[in-house]
Amino acid sequence: MNKKIQLQDLGNKDYKSTWEYQEELFKDIVDLKIKNRREELDLPTPNYLLFVEHPHVYTLGKSGDFENLLLNEKQLEAKGATFYKINRGGDITYHGPGQIVGYPILDLENFFTDIHKYLRLLEESIILTLAEYGLESGRSEGETGVWLGAGTPFARKICAMGVRASRWVTMHGFALNVNVDLGYFDNIIPCGIRGKGVTSLNVELGVEKVDEEEVKAKIIKHFTVLFEAEFV
Repeated sequence: MNKKIQLQDLGNKDYKSTWEYQEELFKDIVDLKIKNRREELDLPTPNYLLFVEHPHVYTLGKSGDFENLLLNEKQLEAKGATFYKINRGGDITYHGPGQIVGYPILDLENFFTDIHKYLRLLEESIILTLAEYGLESGRSEGETGVWLGAGTPFARKICAMGVRASRWVTMHGFALNVNVDLGYFDNIIPCGIRGKGVTSLNVELGVEKVDEEEVKAKIIKHFTVLFEAEFV
């Protein structure tokens, strides 16, 4: 079992090239697992956590509904945004400046073989991070991600999640709104959920800007404990 996770901060990077990079890392891990099985080897499989900030982009999960994108091609162009239909779970979401996107590419056989547990621990790493800013957040029944005011008329999502897993290897991940222009969410029905809002950490704290590097450090701290991992 290799519980070391290689941390890579990609900075501001195009969605498509980041997706291709994820696929490359994902395939390398899966190929190594197949080789280990076929040749009865025990070569350690690597794990990664990619941090990235994307230019304006909307992505639709494999079971998502195109109707939840409220812009046509010309309107997308006018907004300076792109659109991709991708191979993760979940519906439509937005990525853009001021958002911390995390892509854990893990061999869960290094940790535990339970996708439900994996999603709950991803959520918990964000819940504990937000608690350090004095915000009480949690889960909303039947809806992935992290919410404030769940179960009330003021429910609002602060972190979206959508993952893909094959042979216990994960990709895609979470998107935490830190200093996001929330106007971009008006162009979609976020995650296909009507009547619920979206928020950002800076809005909740009533400040112009939150230190994103500080937020990343807190996420890593909680991720380390929850997954009993070591970042390198």
